[in-house]
Amino acid sequence: MKKTVWLSILFVAAVVGLVVYSTLGTNRFHCEVCVTYQGRTACRTASAQSREQAQRTATENACAQIASGITESNQCENTAPDRIRWLDR
Repeated sequence: MKKTVWLSILFVAAVVGLVVYSTLGTNRFHCEVCVTYQGRTACRTASAQSREQAQRTATENACAQIASGITESNQCENTAPDRIRWLDR
């Protein structure tokens, strides 16, 4: 086979390995955040390497469900969560 084919196969294997590694084992903190914004409530979970990042990601995911547009999303994300629940895995 040509050298470019081998390099392509190696690149794809490296990307797949990175995705599997990042998905399975590096996130130590897991939480569920519930947010109410303009009378709508959403709860979402997230995992990350730090408590702050896990909480921020869960908040952003919850706000994505109940806010529309950049302005509303920013306002929602700056709203204090109704509940933060730290999960064991």
